[in-house]
Amino acid sequence: MSTFTHPHNQVPDLAGYNLFASDPVLRTAVLRGGAAWREPELLRQGAEYGSEAMLRTAEDAEHYQPELQTHSASGERIDFVKFHPAWHEAMRVARHNGMTNLPYADSRPSAWVGYGATLYMHSQIEPGSTCPSTMTKASIPVLQRNPALLDALWVKLVDTRHDPRDMPVAQKHSMTLGMGMTEKQGGSDVRTNITHAARIGSGPWGEEYEISGHKWFFSAPMCDAHLVLAKSDDRGASCFYVPRWRPDGTKNPIHIQRLKDKVGNRSNSSSEVEFHGAWGVLLGEEGRGIPTIIEMATFTRLDNVLSSAGFIRRAFAQALHYAGNRQAFGRVLADQPAMAELLGDMALETQAATLMAFELANRFGSPAPLDQAWRRFVTPMAKFWVCKRAVAISAEAMEVFGGNGYVETGPMGRLFREAPVNSIWEGSGNVMCLDVLRAVSRNPGDAQLVLDHLADVAAGEPAVLSKIRALRETLLRPGADLERQARRITQQLALCVQAALMLQHASPAAAAAFISSRFDPDWGVVVGVSAGTQDIPALLAETWVETRAQCHD
Repeated sequence: MSTFTHPHNQVPDLAGYNLFASDPVLRTAVLRGGAAWREPELLRQGAEYGSEAMLRTAEDAEHYQPELQTHSASGERIDFVKFHPAWHEAMRVARHNGMTNLPYADSRPSAWVGYGATLYMHSQIEPGSTCPSTMTKASIPVLQRNPALLDALWVKLVDTRHDPRDMPVAQKHSMTLGMGMTEKQGGSDVRTNITHAARIGSGPWGEEYEISGHKWFFSAPMCDAHLVLAKSDDRGASCFYVPRWRPDGTKNPIHIQRLKDKVGNRSNSSSEVEFHGAWGVLLGEEGRGIPTIIEMATFTRLDNVLSSAGFIRRAFAQALHYAGNRQAFGRVLADQPAMAELLGDMALETQAATLMAFELANRFGSPAPLDQAWRRFVTPMAKFWVCKRAVAISAEAMEVFGGNGYVETGPMGRLFREAPVNSIWEGSGNVMCLDVLRAVSRNPGDAQLVLDHLADVAAGEPAVLSKIRALRETLLRPGADLERQARRITQQLALCVQAALMLQHASPAAAAAFISSRFDPDWGVVVGVSAGTQDIPALLAETWVETRAQCHD
């Protein structure tokens, strides 16, 4: 930890450091996941993300927000969203670093962990550009349901060059894909969707339809195509590939009504749109659109977990940097007992969130029964818990800065506004907790398989074993009895998973600190109540390695 103090007791920006080299938890997770082959590239990326240039790019992308241009000067409908060059630079970095395709462009199962490391770091610096990038990656398994279409698009999906040009996909180097699910009358309840699809014939990519209706959230509208839910007359909701430009080179009639004025994620454009007979092609089985597009959401929920773990890491790094370079009451702020306790607790949260995110990413690359069970049962839980904790940790980090944290010229305002988005997108908290229960009801063996594994890992920890036994008994009750307890069950599961991961992969002292605090009946949601250890410097050293040159005036 730095102990530099500016002459005016003001802390310089955290810049010029390597996000990968400074994060021992991340580095060991990458090696444990079999992605040592990716480490040299991740070291390069870590330096890129921590550079002054990338930090300025992120600030500009957030400050100069996208602008909607619905018509050309001659009155033609263009539905174009104009971005600052900084946005395109962030998108270029994301694509070049593998965020749009790595787990599918590289056949090694460990590519999921390598991909996760990039997303985790990118999210800490410019999270807005993760949205279209990760949606593109998540669309690939859905496109696999239409082999002819996937074959036509494959070279555009795996190309590592960002291509911002607004033109038919066939004329571009690469492409991005987004998603259009929710409508104004239903939100998360997509069964109430009313957007209509009328079959118009068959083409080289399968059954073709004209789509009419609307989407209340359409992210991001400048993507080259979107996966869209719409209902046909006799089969219910289906999933369609709907491009910005028709195959004949004319613009598809997708009218952007307005851009959402969001609390955060401002560099990224989210919109409301109307379809006026837009051309689309069927993906998967007609009438099975909801489970088809939910498959995409499963992958983007993993991205939510990785991204929010990155937010927690960023909040901790900023708080540690600030407290180590600021004096208060005659001592460096980080040396004050209450602050040291808070930083220690934030270090535990950072370790636990990172371990959970990368354990999940690692299991996405494996067909083993336990790994499949983990994906179905743990993914919604991890999204609920890590995303919720990111909001709390970001708020605490802002308080470490005091009044300096509550101004837009510092780093904390953006992080604080950004943190809630992952809790909301791809299913809010209650939806995730209910999905945990649905996973139990649909595949009851999954829960028992995961709980058996957790019990084996925690064999010497009575407090953790007691909680696991209670979860087993609770999950045997009828589903109708569980809904009111959905959040409690999900929290208990999250803490058991994190405890097991800390026992496996953290130091004995850090694991003991996590369990003694999180399994104490008095533990609550206030961060910093107890890090559960006296050796806080050792805990911080496990979680942060200084990679910058010593600060100086």
